[in-house]
Amino acid sequence: MKKTVASLALIIALMLPGLLHADGVVEEIIARVNTQIVTRTEYLRSREQIKQELQQQSPTDADKQFAEKQRDVLRDLIDQQLLLEKGKDLGMTADTELIKRLDKMRKEMKLDSMEELEKAAQGQGVAFEDFKQNMRNQIITQEVISKEVGSHLSINKEDEQRFFEEHKADLNQPERVRLSEILVAPKAPPVEASAPKLLTPNAPDLQAPAPGSAPSAESEAKALAVAQAKAEDLEAQLKKSAKFEDLAKTSSDGPTAAQGGDLNYFTRGMLAKELEDKVFAMKADEISEVIRTKQGYVILKVTEHQAAGIPSLKEVEPRIQEAIYVQKLNPALRVYLTKLREDAYIDIKPGYVDTGASAAQTKPVETSVKQASAKELKKKKKLGVF
Repeated sequence: MKKTVASLALIIALMLPGLLHADGVVEEIIARVNTQIVTRTEYLRSREQIKQELQQQSPTDADKQFAEKQRDVLRDLIDQQLLLEKGKDLGMTADTELIKRLDKMRKEMKLDSMEELEKAAQGQGVAFEDFKQNMRNQIITQEVISKEVGSHLSINKEDEQRFFEEHKADLNQPERVRLSEILVAPKAPPVEASAPKLLTPNAPDLQAPAPGSAPSAESEAKALAVAQAKAEDLEAQLKKSAKFEDLAKTSSDGPTAAQGGDLNYFTRGMLAKELEDKVFAMKADEISEVIRTKQGYVILKVTEHQAAGIPSLKEVEPRIQEAIYVQKLNPALRVYLTKLREDAYIDIKPGYVDTGASAAQTKPVETSVKQASAKELKKKKKLGVF
């Protein structure tokens, strides 16, 4: 359960500053975006989140990078409100995608139901409805960007060739393999252990249990035999053309089961010598026999085997296309958001700056009716409206 809570805590941290408003707390409003608001709490939480992320990524340069990035905090919060409003205008609800992502999260955290996921969120002090709403907001903003900006970008062969020539040095790589696993762990006796990882073959089967709780050699042997039999049955299914990814999702005990067993890339020196010799001798799409490891029995698939040196353009074309897309997307998105600002009514509290502001955007104008209502203005001022 500790792993589950920790995973959810990370997700919640990445989704802040949306989960901020507490009942009964009067918020100071620092910006209005049409009918929406940005509060000082959101602003400060975003600043703090950026600071923490930079300290984790690059402790030595964190202060310098923060000085640059914190200037855009209000801009980014206004961007989000504009994109959400555009999504609403386009009729985007994100309901289907939200269900898919929540279910994927549940599987990755090895929870049996949405109720358990809800309890995990509540354990972090977050209302599940707020959690879902912030995930929905993320999905909608991504969909708006993709539809309104990304779909209008084009990448041609000349772009790819130019990028390839300019970044050859960056593309130089050591020999590496991408692996997927199907892990079958002994189910009994129960032993406290961390999430299964690929370890040295023929290592001790189990950690030494606490005094008085040691399982018998007979029960250990039985559990291993059951696991081995299951692994060999899965190996037989693979030889009969069963899909590796499908079996990994349904039958693997590894933490990568939800991703079809994908373990990502390994270079030489990252694996135990016995495994390294085996997998680096395999070609792409080859599948190993059942291998005994410290966690039980594993079947490995080499999904990619990349030679050392500079790969061909064809080999890295998807990566190059993605890099070019990001290069083109960022300035195009800024132009799009500037246009949204010009079509919106935005008001910023004195002392705060929207670095994405356009000189052509319009500030809200108080109506004569509203000005005539002194009581109403006074009341709203007390609630933090400026």
